[in-house]
Amino acid sequence: MNDINNTPRLALRGIRKVYPSVVANDGIDLRVMPGEIHAVLGENGAGKSTLMKIIYGVTRQSSGEMIWEDRPVQVSSPAHARSLGIGMVFQHFSLFDTLTVVENVALSLPGRPDLADLARRVETVSARYGLPVDPRRLAHGLSVGERQRVEIIRCLLQNPKLLIMDEPTSVLTPQAVRKLFDTLRQLAAEGCSILYISHKLDEIKELCHKATVLRAGKVSGACVPAQETLRSMARLMIGKDLPQCNRGAAAATGQARLCVDALSLASLEPFGVDLREIGLQVRAGEIVGIAGVSGNGQQELLCALSGETPLRRDAAVQVCGVAAGRMTPDRRRLLGLCFVPEERLGRGAVPRMSLAQNALLTAHGSGLLRHGLIRFKATRDFAERCIARFNVKCGGADAQARSLSGGNLQKFIVGREIMQQPKLLIIAQPTWGVDVGAAAFIRQSLLDLRNAGAAVLVISEELDELFEISDRIAVIAGGRLSPATPTHLTNAEEVGLRMSGVWDGASAGGADKGACARGSEYVA
Repeated sequence: MNDINNTPRLALRGIRKVYPSVVANDGIDLRVMPGEIHAVLGENGAGKSTLMKIIYGVTRQSSGEMIWEDRPVQVSSPAHARSLGIGMVFQHFSLFDTLTVVENVALSLPGRPDLADLARRVETVSARYGLPVDPRRLAHGLSVGERQRVEIIRCLLQNPKLLIMDEPTSVLTPQAVRKLFDTLRQLAAEGCSILYISHKLDEIKELCHKATVLRAGKVSGACVPAQETLRSMARLMIGKDLPQCNRGAAAATGQARLCVDALSLASLEPFGVDLREIGLQVRAGEIVGIAGVSGNGQQELLCALSGETPLRRDAAVQVCGVAAGRMTPDRRRLLGLCFVPEERLGRGAVPRMSLAQNALLTAHGSGLLRHGLIRFKATRDFAERCIARFNVKCGGADAQARSLSGGNLQKFIVGREIMQQPKLLIIAQPTWGVDVGAAAFIRQSLLDLRNAGAAVLVISEELDELFEISDRIAVIAGGRLSPATPTHLTNAEEVGLRMSGVWDGASAGGADKGACARGSEYVA
């Protein structure tokens, strides 16, 4: 750590933030030195993101003082924060879908930068830090992982004195994480201070010099991560030992609940990924995991399976024995399919709607309607049962989805789908941005659903997660899907090799765009 003097770059004194239904921050003190990588630990809803938004000027504290480079300051806006030298990579992305990557980056820079020159700078930073992204692509066609890369790149282009990173590696590959860590260490060596929020305790132990622990909006402790074990840090964070998942024995003797037959699909996005001859089967009583680097066809596959992209052949996708390729998402749900998309806000939930209203959006078939009319009490009861069963920290069924922390919203969305008792659950990035205790709870819930006889398909970039809960693992690379291998017959190294597109029977070059388009399942 480059601690040249005893003057903190940032000091918080008694920061308090009160919302109508909750005290998010309660008397928080924090010091970050020049060149220090400082972790902020805590469960979902502990107040971490609120505190970072205060520092970045997104929201204003109710009381308390912020000292920046030995001077009191009230950060009035993100633009003001950036002018001070404070940059932030948000957990929930702030990109305009109708703009290109380079246009989104330009919005965060002062003046009116030349877009051609800026595109070259984006490509340079992208290559230097191992965060591949095409500056010409429209944001709405980017996967979650690619969106996160854009957020990191545009923050690095600002040469910040203090860099705030909220779950920056949640959808990055292990290789990209290593490259990012190298970058952060280099920035710290040059004097940049880094505030690092992550639920991945192994990352914090490896990367961070100090850690402050929040619980229920208050500072509950501090530690030097290198001197702690993962178990001791988890205990500091959640106040008890980390729960362990109970796998149970896979059944996988029932009906094939999902069958995908030779699915080829031309991407509707000019920079998207074409799916090529996808074949997959998921049976009742098993969890099949799909690994892969973000942007290799996961988004296109999810849209084909959920019904968001209609297909040419009914038989290309079969749900519970019924040819469903041309069915709408709602009709597939009537067959017993439930779905959790990778993007929480916007696709998994409507930000401005209450949790009760969001429950109604997908669970209306669970007795929440009568003769086409909403049963408001039943809808509210469903939301309240979901909040209680999945330990969602919020202001109740009337709380807006956008008021929840990322992890608590994820617990609600996953709970909403599981409570519908699906025959087939398709879920993407189930524990993205979720604290260690909640992640264990969600994984156990998926195992319990499998043990009750459901078929579960999990698409995740967390290899440890897939090995923990999956009975079989496949890999998607370049729009092709590898065979699904029993988990006990493979390992992380083999899966990592497959993520580069190498496995027995994989095509070296793949079909060209025109050939795929001619054989595409898509129908307008």
